[in-house]
Amino acid sequence: MLIAIPDVLDPAGVARLRGVIDAGAWADGNATSGPQSALAKRNEQLPEDDAAAREGGGHVLDALGRSPLFVAAALPLKVFPPLFNRYAGGQAFGMHVDNAIRLRRGSDFRLRADLSATLFLADPDSYDGGELVIEDQFGEQRVKLPAGHMVLYPASSLHRVEPVTRGTRIASFFWIQSMVRDDAARRILFELDQSVQAIAADKGHGDATAIRLTGVYHNLLRRWADA
Repeated sequence: MLIAIPDVLDPAGVARLRGVIDAGAWADGNATSGPQSALAKRNEQLPEDDAAAREGGGHVLDALGRSPLFVAAALPLKVFPPLFNRYAGGQAFGMHVDNAIRLRRGSDFRLRADLSATLFLADPDSYDGGELVIEDQFGEQRVKLPAGHMVLYPASSLHRVEPVTRGTRIASFFWIQSMVRDDAARRILFELDQSVQAIAADKGHGDATAIRLTGVYHNLLRRWADA
């Protein structure tokens, strides 16, 4: 399931976050790459242990906790501490798939990467290129969202970042281990949740159909969740 999540950060939140990360110690993005990614990856990244990256990551995590749509779509069990990258001057990231297991350097934190996320932090009119291109069952999906908006997609997807030919593309990226590892099951739960919310908004949370469907939702979650 590929889903755009709008307004994870409002313009003021984007500005505050950019004020933190823009002052960080940006470095060659391949400092954190494996051998295969190093062949395809050309960008800059804030090191995981950089103070700006840690502070900025906290802002992103706080924003995710305030997003009901993110919680409904991801059903998060663990979220990798958000990282930050930027592309300019023709930099790009060729086609690749994210590692199945993500380890945080210098700690025992690890997660199974079920979902990948990109939170855009630059106005799309401020740079040319830089589309996130994701391959799924319907072909290539090209994603370039307003600052503060995020895309969530299966970490198993082949994807790439197109060359940035003008300006600078800045984003936060991270991975999620979901309580429900199967993408098809997550899709069913998400669609059911959205239907329940629509019925409740129309007829009230006390509506008998909404109550019954809520029970179905939680019983399916009980059956499929790893938590």
